[in-house]
Amino acid sequence: MVVYLDHAATTPVRSEVIEAYASAMATVGNPASIHGPGQQARRLLEEARERVAATLGCDPIELVFTSGGTESINLALKGLYWHRQQDRRRAAVLAPAGEHHATLDTVEWLERHEGASPLWIPLDDLGRVSLDTAAERFADHGPDIAVATALWANNEVGTIQPVVRLAALAAAAAVPFHLDAVSAYGHLPIDLADLRAASGSVGASGLVALSVSAHKIGGPVGIGALVVSRAAVVEPLQHGGGQQRGLRSGTQDVAAAVGFAVAAELMALERTAEQERLGTLRDRLVAGVRATVPEAELTGDPSERLASNANFVFPGAQGDSMLFLLDLAGVAVSTGSACQAGTVACPARDGTPGDGGPIGPADHAGSDDDRDGRGRLPPGPAARVRTGESGRFRRPRHGAGRSSLSSRPVTACGWPSGGWRVDLPGESSGSDEWRSRLRRGSGTRRRRRP
Repeated sequence: MVVYLDHAATTPVRSEVIEAYASAMATVGNPASIHGPGQQARRLLEEARERVAATLGCDPIELVFTSGGTESINLALKGLYWHRQQDRRRAAVLAPAGEHHATLDTVEWLERHEGASPLWIPLDDLGRVSLDTAAERFADHGPDIAVATALWANNEVGTIQPVVRLAALAAAAAVPFHLDAVSAYGHLPIDLADLRAASGSVGASGLVALSVSAHKIGGPVGIGALVVSRAAVVEPLQHGGGQQRGLRSGTQDVAAAVGFAVAAELMALERTAEQERLGTLRDRLVAGVRATVPEAELTGDPSERLASNANFVFPGAQGDSMLFLLDLAGVAVSTGSACQAGTVACPARDGTPGDGGPIGPADHAGSDDDRDGRGRLPPGPAARVRTGESGRFRRPRHGAGRSSLSSRPVTACGWPSGGWRVDLPGESSGSDEWRSRLRRGSGTRRRRRP
């Protein structure tokens, strides 16, 4: 049985969501049509919008359905940036260094294609934003900043950022602020109206946009949302029928919206109790890893972090090799953002590399024993990698095309095209259970893509 500890990448779709999604799929009609079937589809769509909006503390009309977090972030940053150029040139874009690549790559795209000037805010050793530097950036460049953005909770190390204070700095500088809440959604209470009030955001200044995604809370993949304040103006990325306040033209996915709504409502009902339970499980996992591998380093803020996140660095061990050996043992983790699968870690804007990966207890699937790892985190993987005993990886066909794992990394969610086999050398350190799981007969274990 696989212990799935990669909920930071995606969560299992809940059975209630699958049932609602399948039922809505049977509804025929374009929600933009005025005939009966079209209006029935529109009713389902708008009711879903209301239900999701209720979990975000915003008005339904402020909620724009998108294809997910990446599109939401792109729409917010590019749309706000473009609109801010209309009365005069504002080239600066302010963002912390450790953002998700949906943000980092968007800012860099604006730099290359629109002449934007990124203003990066450094992070400390715990992944926290430097508020002093942020205040200096707003004070020095305020009139020239087109848009500011920040992660609420880091998707890799789990650190929770002081977003109300960041939004307050933006509001004082009359700068629109976007909040990436994709990893925070389902774990932290989100209420756009309360956040705007607490940060002094008024009109188009301060917190005006917020991104979330359904598949982080047990909903379907392929749908997310961007909340855009009524007072904000965002230029659209795509044009056509003018749906959703003209911010995202195109026929809307009714079934996905319904599935999203069910997942959002279940999350809202269970969030408080679930986060308490997950925090306890996370602490058990952290204690177990530290007891088994004393030199393991927990990264991120030790207290102000997501209840579902644990991110470790194993000194002297390569992250992708650790990932592969854990995968063979039936433990699914990752070494970085899923959108950057195959990398050892996502480096910060200051160029500091990382190793290790987020290991988070499952949210709502499996047993407590699964989340505890059931003792499947012996010292074997770390010892093998540090001593060079991680094995030789090669194509299974005729044993040709040898490649080290570091040059052809695998991810926690699948195998490279063509599959791999691993030849494990000699005896290794670690428990008998670990060796028995990795060695069969002659010591070769073969795995292929499903």
